[in-house]
Amino acid sequence: MRKSLFGAIVGVMMLSSCGSVQPPLYSWYDAEDASYRYTKRLTEQEKAEAMAQYKKVIEKQKGSRATVPPGACAEYGYMLVKAGKKEEGLALLKKEMELYPESKTFISRIVNQLDK
Repeated sequence: MRKSLFGAIVGVMMLSSCGSVQPPLYSWYDAEDASYRYTKRLTEQEKAEAMAQYKKVIEKQKGSRATVPPGACAEYGYMLVKAGKKEEGLALLKKEMELYPESKTFISRIVNQLDK
């Protein structure tokens, strides 16, 4: 009797822990896949798709943190700089440093080189 009661309690506890699904912290949409495809193929179409996905990640964030994921502003900003939109790209690189101060050591070097 005790073993079956103990088994039932353990079973209920295991099932109850499976029922609570945590929402994702960030909404990545398809940015990771688009970025991967662009780095593999380096076509203008893949570049445009990756940039569109990063823009969507930044503008339409639906994750539980309701903020841009780490690295998204930096990645999109650097792509903008490479596409000739230097001011817009630099603004996003600086936004990355504001949102994630731990990235300042790395990102500030890039910003300093691009500001020259």
